[in-house]
Amino acid sequence: MPIYEYECEGCHNIIEQWQSMADAPLSSCPECGAAVKKIISQSAFHLKGGGWYADGYSSKDSSPASTSKAADSDKKAACPNAASCPCAS
Repeated sequence: MPIYEYECEGCHNIIEQWQSMADAPLSSCPECGAAVKKIISQSAFHLKGGGWYADGYSSKDSSPASTSKAADSDKKAACPNAASCPCAS
């Protein structure tokens, strides 16, 4: 279940509430009874370690032309019959 945060318009307290997606949002502060509004908070989602970005997609030159040229040169280098292979053209 996600945690939603609300800010009280009366006492300005921040309220964290575990709610399912089907639950109705809070409408009043449990401390003072004033109206509350839902606030957007930072996510607790963090990417740690090498992962896909550091391993394969973080080249300094990320233009599409440079990546396709690198892929073409990799194909040519890997082909044992570079002279007669259709991938060499």
